[in-house]
Amino acid sequence: MSGVEQPSTSPAEFEQVLESAAAAAPALGAMSPGERAGLLRAVAAGLRARRDELVPLADADSALGEARLVGEVERTAVQFEMFAEAVEEGSWLEAVIDRANPEGPLGPQPDLRRMLVPLGPVAVFGASNFPFAFGLAGGDTASALAAGCPVVAKVHPAQPRLSGPYAEVVAKSLAAAGAPEGTFGVVSGLESGRALVMDPRITAVGFTGSTSGGRALADLAAGRPSPVPFYGELGSLNPVFVTPAAAAARGEGIVRDYLASVGLGAGQFCTKPGLLLVPEDSGMAEIVAAEADTAPVTLLHDGIGDAYVDGTRALATHPAVRILAGAPEGDGRAVRPVLARTTIAELAGFQDELLAERFGPFSLVVTYRDADELRSAVALLEGSLTAGVHAAGPDDGDAAALLPLLAPLAGRVLWNSWPTGVAVTWAQHHGGPHPSTTSIHTSVGATAMRRFLRPIAYQSIPDALLPAALADANPLGIPRRVDGVLTPEPLA
Repeated sequence: MSGVEQPSTSPAEFEQVLESAAAAAPALGAMSPGERAGLLRAVAAGLRARRDELVPLADADSALGEARLVGEVERTAVQFEMFAEAVEEGSWLEAVIDRANPEGPLGPQPDLRRMLVPLGPVAVFGASNFPFAFGLAGGDTASALAAGCPVVAKVHPAQPRLSGPYAEVVAKSLAAAGAPEGTFGVVSGLESGRALVMDPRITAVGFTGSTSGGRALADLAAGRPSPVPFYGELGSLNPVFVTPAAAAARGEGIVRDYLASVGLGAGQFCTKPGLLLVPEDSGMAEIVAAEADTAPVTLLHDGIGDAYVDGTRALATHPAVRILAGAPEGDGRAVRPVLARTTIAELAGFQDELLAERFGPFSLVVTYRDADELRSAVALLEGSLTAGVHAAGPDDGDAAALLPLLAPLAGRVLWNSWPTGVAVTWAQHHGGPHPSTTSIHTSVGATAMRRFLRPIAYQSIPDALLPAALADANPLGIPRRVDGVLTPEPLA
């Protein structure tokens, strides 16, 4: 990134972007589901058409590799297309109709009709570790646009080459498909980011990044004269628990898959398994030491590299930790992977130091003496995006005992698999208890739209004046709950 810098947005430019977003909100929100789906598909097509131009720019910024980034462009396009399908299907509107009933159980009740409507302009802070899929037009932007909210995206300083062309593709694709002017805009610079969160025209904030940065912005959002929801994805350890039976049956294979998962993207996935809990006498820690690849890797930017080296150096001299493989050293973005070892007893004594997230190719192997001690480890852990169990099979009693303990800990619980793949599907949940996220919602999957919508109820409104989603004839053909029964049929 040397020699390349993203200029900060001037106050005049900032005002123009925000004013345009505010002006676009009513028109975008009023578009039919089919029209809005067309906008989303246009962005997907635009990204695919300009992929070969955008990928080298992203690689120059991130060093993530062209093959990985080509796949990420496709993932981003698929996200937009999935939201287009969800918008057309219509259940996201949560349309509910309770017709007037003069003989209700508590007396006469009026005609009440409820649905979800867009909040208004949304601020999006993209991540550096997924320049496309969680960047300027990643899942937060796609879900906000699907919900009918204009987006003002904050440029990440680690993406100076990619940001301008990426934003241009999105804006031009939307405009060509008939989006209102101001549907998508960008700002850059530290002060612009703060001002964006505080601007009264912004109705919600989506953020993916560090715990410290996210917490600072969350405090700003909560401290506004009119507070707005802050949907932040912050830090996550993503613990993986290996039962004694699983270790005995396939310990070596589990270790190999674990090392591959830790190493993906130079350890810069938010779902990286940061803790692997294994039996003390299984020999799995020794296999980690023997098989870990500790060749230098390149991180996203110097700031991440410096924080990684500082964090791993602090652990290298900690009395409760033994380095299994690698070395806490680096030069700017170039660092070495580090795998370390401790015990559950030591983890309990040094939670703050040992359970701090270290972003990059680091993970901690934690050994336990018996199944009771393994279960006790759950109480030491904070919220995570994921938690995994490796078991010998459905009859593995230790695994069965763990599952109900992990459900309160994580947003996604895995069985005999690894967390570093986040499928783009309707059922996906990418979120978790604090500090992994700041809300109960997901940033991946169709229900990510819910973050940028609010409910409104209409009482005794004439049918001709109701939104199409609530009109008797159901012109949108969407599923609705009418007098308690889910149906797509129009009202008689």
